[in-house]
Amino acid sequence: MNGPDDLSLDRARVRVRGLVQGVGFRPFVYGLARRYELTGWVQNDDAGVLLEVQGRTTSSFLRALETEPPPLARVDAVEVLRIDRLESENAFEIRISARSRAVSTAIGADAAPCAACLAECFDPQDRRYRYPFLNCTHCGPRFTITGQLPYDRAQTSMASFEMCSSCKREYEDPLDRRFHAQPTACPVCGPRLTMPIDEIVARLRRGEIVAVKGLGGFHLACDARNDKAVARLRRAKQRDGKPFAVMVAGLAAARTLVDLGDAEAECLSSTRRPIVLARRAVAPAGLAPDVAPGLAWLGVMLPSSPLHYLIFHEAAGRPTGVRWIDAPQDLVLVMTSANPGGEPLVTDDTLAARRLEGISDVVVGHDRAIVVRCDDPVMRVVSGAPVLIRRGRGFVPDPIDLSRDVPSVLATGGYLKNAVCVTRGRSAYLSQHIGDMDDAETYRFFDETIAHLCTILEVKPVAVAHDLHPDFLSTEYAAELGIQCVAVQHHHAHIAAVLAEHGRAGPHVGLALDGVGLGDDGHAWGGELLAVDGSRFTRLGHLAELPLPGGDVAAREPWRMALSALWRLGDRAEIARRWGEKGLRLAAMLDVGMNAPPATGCGRWFDAACGLLGVRDHSGYEGEAPMVLESLVRRPVALRGAWTIRDGVLDFLPLLDALRTMTPEDGADAFHGTLAAGLVELALPALRGEPVIALGGGCVVNAALTGALVDGFARHGVEVLRPRLAPAGDGGLALGQAWVCAQVLGEV
Repeated sequence: MNGPDDLSLDRARVRVRGLVQGVGFRPFVYGLARRYELTGWVQNDDAGVLLEVQGRTTSSFLRALETEPPPLARVDAVEVLRIDRLESENAFEIRISARSRAVSTAIGADAAPCAACLAECFDPQDRRYRYPFLNCTHCGPRFTITGQLPYDRAQTSMASFEMCSSCKREYEDPLDRRFHAQPTACPVCGPRLTMPIDEIVARLRRGEIVAVKGLGGFHLACDARNDKAVARLRRAKQRDGKPFAVMVAGLAAARTLVDLGDAEAECLSSTRRPIVLARRAVAPAGLAPDVAPGLAWLGVMLPSSPLHYLIFHEAAGRPTGVRWIDAPQDLVLVMTSANPGGEPLVTDDTLAARRLEGISDVVVGHDRAIVVRCDDPVMRVVSGAPVLIRRGRGFVPDPIDLSRDVPSVLATGGYLKNAVCVTRGRSAYLSQHIGDMDDAETYRFFDETIAHLCTILEVKPVAVAHDLHPDFLSTEYAAELGIQCVAVQHHHAHIAAVLAEHGRAGPHVGLALDGVGLGDDGHAWGGELLAVDGSRFTRLGHLAELPLPGGDVAAREPWRMALSALWRLGDRAEIARRWGEKGLRLAAMLDVGMNAPPATGCGRWFDAACGLLGVRDHSGYEGEAPMVLESLVRRPVALRGAWTIRDGVLDFLPLLDALRTMTPEDGADAFHGTLAAGLVELALPALRGEPVIALGGGCVVNAALTGALVDGFARHGVEVLRPRLAPAGDGGLALGQAWVCAQVLGEV
């Protein structure tokens, strides 16, 4: 807070910046003013919240303004100016919004039902008893129902629902928690479901697949304990072995399935309601084997909307009150995105009936439109800290503070797990997960997302950043905008994203560990030690190259990377023993470099280890083999002498040789521990007395590897900067691209 320490008896003009609109901030200020017997006024405006107060306890009021904000508010700054008193003023009022120019505030993210709303929902005497769409200023939909700012009801999909007299009375009462709660409604005047809750539960109990409309799109739900239902859902979605997430009523039910530490429990129960990957319990409640085959982790989530809670409430026998939520419940639901064939989420009721035909047995919709599709966020706790795997509902569009003003730029991300980013002032707005840019529907979603972000932020970018790869659709899109384009190398962007969200300027060293990205030498990179300084980077070192037999297909077939390792070891006899003539033909191609591009990707070393240990020969989905390998880890162990470093090239060929005689469990321990130890040794000389290193790239979500890296660097007094608010993988690329682009513009 900037201002004088004692403002008693004086009048103060106060500017509050941050996430302070649409979160009950004005009624909060009104209540504070009444508590401290102050006069004045408060209003929303272009930059946030502006207010004036005067009275004997102004100082106490200002302290409470910062220390007691509403649950969904985020106060970035409170600026105080002493002004002249008004002798004629005798009350405090909430004024209408003032708007004169482009907004510099932001709308909040969707939030799970608050305790007060849940208490109403399960109170038979309340007028909103068992109403699937109740909310208040402390919870409910925000981003997914809003077309543009300012965040008023007329700009949301609630515009067509005229409030009844009871709702309007609450909406206009500054002391009510529904004061200016834009989505507020009740059974009399609000949205309605297309199917009763009891029928939904009956269908789930019968083993049917039910498409349920959530906050940011439809879910496909089924009974997670029904083997046939889960297997049928997997076949219908053509999901191969990719794990499903499950939804349970509360933490007690979650603990029957997974082991939850404090950090996992905090993530699960936060208003963001992410899917949290947690290790399965020793004796988990009986889930269908097809829920998450072959993995030691399970993705678990808690209800994110009143409708979800009502499904569990019905299954529990409609108990009165909320205490049932804190007890173990019988019902466990698979909840997976309703996106057939890898397409974007289904959001429209009519389209859902058509696009989900043959997948779901029934579609449960409602008449409140979803304006912006937004998938569930996914997180896991790595070495004690939450890491985002996928950014989505509950996180978007919360800004990432860049610590200083930057030009307004657009960043278009990459190819896999695409997300885009727009900057405004000192904030970066990283979009929700868009998906792999390999079909027309995803490209349309990509285009829609950019248009919506620029609209709600009222931003016209002056430049656009994109990946170095010329063939990505995101790169082609950038080139067609007709504004300055800045190409950003893939791994430079990974490290820049970490530095951006930590507010770090100046030169830093980073380890970028992922599958593949185009290097500035035209080769495939993926295990890189970089020195990053704003818009520039230097490649200080990297993992040794492994050729990819057959090209990109090797990333989906770990046996090919195992063959590549044996070829480098010169063991043709083992190649012949394992794969016969097929293997020898591939070895001959490697001899002459035919269709075998070299790559330094950390992910390809994982694949080689998986193939050698017999963990997986093929991956049914991206990263399956490394995920199964990590599931086998008990305690990472470093094998000394199992790597070499020459001229900045870190080679783990001795490690791969040693894995050939190990069990999968011993090999998993050795691979993760040795990989971390070698990377620490590679990086330490580059730090040159600066005990800080950034970790980026998709491999950072591997808890065994990152935990070993954090511990290894800590033994040398080195601080590790890790992704927190942006995904570690390619879903965070756009943030790094935007940061680099902003540096380029700043240097012109």
